[in-house]
Amino acid sequence: MSRSQEYRIGVIPGDGIGHEVVPVALDAVRAAGIAIEEVPFDLGGERYLRTGEVLPDSVLEEIRGLDAVLLGAVGTPDVPPGVLERGLLLRLRFELDLYVNLRPFGSGPGRFNDGVDLVVVRENTEGSYAGEGGFLRHGTPHEIATQGSVNTRFGVERCVRYAFELAATRPRRHLALVHKTNVLTFSGDLWQRTFADVATDFPSVTTAYDHVDAACIHLVQAPDRYDVVVTDNLFGDILTDLAGAVAGGIGRAASGNLNPARTGPSLFEPVHGSAPDIAGTGRADPRAAVISAAMMLEFLGEADAGDRIRKAVVSSDDVTGTTAEVGRAIAERV
Repeated sequence: MSRSQEYRIGVIPGDGIGHEVVPVALDAVRAAGIAIEEVPFDLGGERYLRTGEVLPDSVLEEIRGLDAVLLGAVGTPDVPPGVLERGLLLRLRFELDLYVNLRPFGSGPGRFNDGVDLVVVRENTEGSYAGEGGFLRHGTPHEIATQGSVNTRFGVERCVRYAFELAATRPRRHLALVHKTNVLTFSGDLWQRTFADVATDFPSVTTAYDHVDAACIHLVQAPDRYDVVVTDNLFGDILTDLAGAVAGGIGRAASGNLNPARTGPSLFEPVHGSAPDIAGTGRADPRAAVISAAMMLEFLGEADAGDRIRKAVVSSDDVTGTTAEVGRAIAERV
């Protein structure tokens, strides 16, 4: 199948198993008949250790001109915590205004928790990850550390509205807000009021609210309680790792960091990390990266290709073997 349009895709393999799963994801994209121009970027722990650079301004400007970005994983044991997370991943989110973190979870027939089908919409540029805070008397017995949570009506509303729009397209048309309004009475109140206000524009969508601790229990005991979940940055980070485990393993969890306004490229990545303990062994499951690539195509308007890739991943559940062998099976079934 040929396409008239060619997409310029930024490719960031990153570190560890990212170098193994990203090529498999790109093979699936090509098998679906989508023409892409790969624009490679050397970013991640390996570059930082070699040059001291995390995300040069010139590289960021080049990324801004792309159609989308596919990222494998970043992180090596030799890089201090926070360097890559804040300097690369969060900077890309903030600079490209990737304000929605979309994480779908599904379990196919015969898998653990057969029938899980939910999506988490996580606010991606505010909350506890916005970087408000600091130290006083650092390194002394009287040290003080503060870490604020930034929540704006603008930021909350655009995330909540995206979640309602998504829920309205799904068969169940149900959206649950997850927060901690009984303790976080300022940020929680803003989220709950905004949720209620936006709900009036979507009368076909039913709604619910759960405290985040209760939501963790429900995700384990009754995941079918949820259709679409919307939550803040920190709670979303925690809930989505749990949801990945419930749906059969974080190794198959995909994600999209979206700029729904399309003022710049969106970024798609598996959330399993760089897994340095198995890097280079051929044991990495590439399915999360492949699903992330399918999400990328869907966001670019190639819904048919994305759907065929998703179905190929599901049909490959019976395939075991190396990363490359699983990848070939998926590409053949696309």
